[in-house]
Amino acid sequence: MSRATFWNVIAKKYARDPVADVPSYEKKLAMTQALLRPEMQLLEVGCGTGTTALYHAPKVARIDAIDFSKAMIGIARDKATDQGISNVDFRVASLADLPKTPLYDMALGLSLLHLLDDPTAGLAALAGQVKPGGYVVTSTVCMGDMTGLAPKIVPWIGKLGLIPKVALVTRDQLIAAHKAAGLAVVEEFRPRPDASVFLIAQTPV
Repeated sequence: MSRATFWNVIAKKYARDPVADVPSYEKKLAMTQALLRPEMQLLEVGCGTGTTALYHAPKVARIDAIDFSKAMIGIARDKATDQGISNVDFRVASLADLPKTPLYDMALGLSLLHLLDDPTAGLAALAGQVKPGGYVVTSTVCMGDMTGLAPKIVPWIGKLGLIPKVALVTRDQLIAAHKAAGLAVVEEFRPRPDASVFLIAQTPV
């Protein structure tokens, strides 16, 4: 099963499922919104059903939100219509489809990097979309830091094609990837050792 097919199949269930850790999600939203200004242009890669983009939309001028799942984008567009939000452009695309031009004041890659074949290259490509002095915001499952069976079982299931592949990224590797991409980490949040690592980084001025 291809990655796009997997997310198309589970899109409706994904949209219905509640956020697993509401306080942490709300903290990440607040940390991001503290940087937003009315004139900003944002990019979100892997936007899913659009919840985060629509939350931030009233605070900025425009958001381009992309996902390679047609079903996810369809749900996101319906949500935007229902909420009366018109400054978010939801479209089917991947990071590789974007022009290699720094157009945005902030790029978000939430629950994204660990699902890429090369998280380091993906982060560099995301950073390449951001203007000098702009921000790259990521939230990454660092399964390489986890103990127990999950780091062994999940990648194996991914290789079978039953779920998307998950890279065994560690927090230290993630930080190193940011430095390699020329990014300076300015904020970090990880509520528990087994939780995703949320980073706000800045591109060079």
